[in-house]
Amino acid sequence: MTHPMAEIDKTGLATTNGPAKVLPIIARGLIVSRGGRNVVAGVGIRIDARPRILVILGPNGAGKSLLLRVLAGLVTPESGSLSWAGSPPDRTRAPHIGFVFQRPVLLRRSALDTVCFVLRAAGGPVAIIPARARAAIEQAKLAAHVSCPARQLSAGEQQRLALAAALALEPEVLFLDEPASNLDPASALEIENRLIRARDNGLCTVLVTHDLAQARRLADDIVFMHQGRILARAPAATFFAEPPCAEARAYINGEIVV
Repeated sequence: MTHPMAEIDKTGLATTNGPAKVLPIIARGLIVSRGGRNVVAGVGIRIDARPRILVILGPNGAGKSLLLRVLAGLVTPESGSLSWAGSPPDRTRAPHIGFVFQRPVLLRRSALDTVCFVLRAAGGPVAIIPARARAAIEQAKLAAHVSCPARQLSAGEQQRLALAAALALEPEVLFLDEPASNLDPASALEIENRLIRARDNGLCTVLVTHDLAQARRLADDIVFMHQGRILARAPAATFFAEPPCAEARAYINGEIVV
């Protein structure tokens, strides 16, 4: 049984039809201060409803993770404007945004109950929650661990579970903050493959990473940040072949960016 406004997509999960709730996301002049300095310093960015993987690159302290949280409505900027689908963000639309942190936040529940909890918190139709949660877990290749305590899974399995829960929400946009930085290569590859499948099924994804090889593998577009500002945005192939600014060139070459 599926929600009357949904259909089953290629992943086996239900995809809600209807008008966009959060996309496009448009930010103008965002400023967020921490410790007396602007960590996000007048940023403007637009994220459209396209099946793309947008990768945000930049050195440590560039403001990447903080910008991600502002766009997702998790942090309120001191100044500037942010709109979701033409109106200011509000918590009623938050379930249309998926977010995966660098270290997954897991409750003392089984893998299945963890995903069910996320769906219930988002206000999903109660009758379909167990089936949707199981489908998400199967897509994450965690079916053998469905009854296992989430906190007893390996680091890679925990992150795959967190991603499964985010995708089970059927988000319009998925934000990920260094989701594979603490994982072994095989686990990181599983995450990457899942993101590629999600993109191919129409999802817009925004990924923060320090891993240039990962960015080359995944990105359709690159945003480069430095000292709280966006210095460049370009298609991935162009960004890596012809870095659009000196700071980006230095970063790609493994040099210290000042």
